[in-house]
Amino acid sequence: HVQLVESGGGSVQTGGSLRLSCAASGLTSSDYCMAWFRQAPGKEREGVAAKCSDSSFVNTADSMKDRFAIFADNAKKTLYLQMNNLKPEDTAIYYCAARGGVDWASLSTSVYDYWGQGTQVTVS
Repeated sequence: HVQLVESGGGSVQTGGSLRLSCAASGLTSSDYCMAWFRQAPGKEREGVAAKCSDSSFVNTADSMKDRFAIFADNAKKTLYLQMNNLKPEDTAIYYCAARGGVDWASLSTSVYDYWGQGTQVTVS
């Protein structure tokens, strides 16, 4: 039974920073990919960044590359999202996702099997 638990969300002023964490449990394989997505009110869920366990390669959405970065602690199966220079348009629920296999660090919601409950980020 795979569980993803996000933490680190909250309210921050424009220009501030937040670091989100996603701790995975129940992933039995050492080959997996994890990703961050976000969903703003009235909008579709969009990919933020993804990384697979077998590589240092990170796939980050073009619009966020200059402010957001992800990194992982494979030993802890934990994925982090560092968000800097936050803007009101970054306000959303941020979700962590995971899947088995390491073929590609996808930003498509359809390929992920496991999802966290989400953590709210509010920028004002």
